[in-house]
Amino acid sequence: MKPITLPGIDEYAEAHTTPDPAFMRQISENTWRSLTDPQMISGPSQARFLQFLVYALRPRQVLEIGTFSGYSALAMAAALPPGGHVLTCEINDRHAAMARDHIARSPYAGRVTVETGPALETLDRLPGPFDFVFMDAAKQEYLACLEAVLPKLSEHAMIAADNTLWNGEVLYEDDEDADVVALRAFNDAVVADPRLECVLVTLRDGVTLIRRAAR
Repeated sequence: MKPITLPGIDEYAEAHTTPDPAFMRQISENTWRSLTDPQMISGPSQARFLQFLVYALRPRQVLEIGTFSGYSALAMAAALPPGGHVLTCEINDRHAAMARDHIARSPYAGRVTVETGPALETLDRLPGPFDFVFMDAAKQEYLACLEAVLPKLSEHAMIAADNTLWNGEVLYEDDEDADVVALRAFNDAVVADPRLECVLVTLRDGVTLIRRAAR
């Protein structure tokens, strides 16, 4: 990941964030050792950010779109209230298998379920309602996933969409990379949608928090 903050700021922030417990560090190390594109994993600062959101919202049902190695799902599972559950979706069979292994070895095995298949197909058959949604899948499907999940949100639900700054490349209108174009379109659509309220948080690669507009 290319730095998009002042040199050293990300490292300083991580050094002043409560560190991961041992089992989460092991998941991170195994991800970096075993998978292609290991930078896709959420870092410790973002994991704590997600935990704080889950702790504050106290969701009964969390939906994650894009599991990767299970790190972020377990970060959220650790902050769930009694009876809470994380349902996480993954299209890549290898990633799903690794995530299931990490989840099974964790203290939160009973709080996380991994669903496999294309995100939009999975969303189509999930009933909801969901109290918190973390989107971190194919960037070119973000808008479609947003539309698919909106009718399945509970009254006070929140969505967190990851990577919405994309290394800062969303700033450059002449950048025609498909993911950059898709994320610019997503960011523009969300802020202009009268149904929604949002804030783009400049944490790591950008996290946009979205909720239904107050009536």
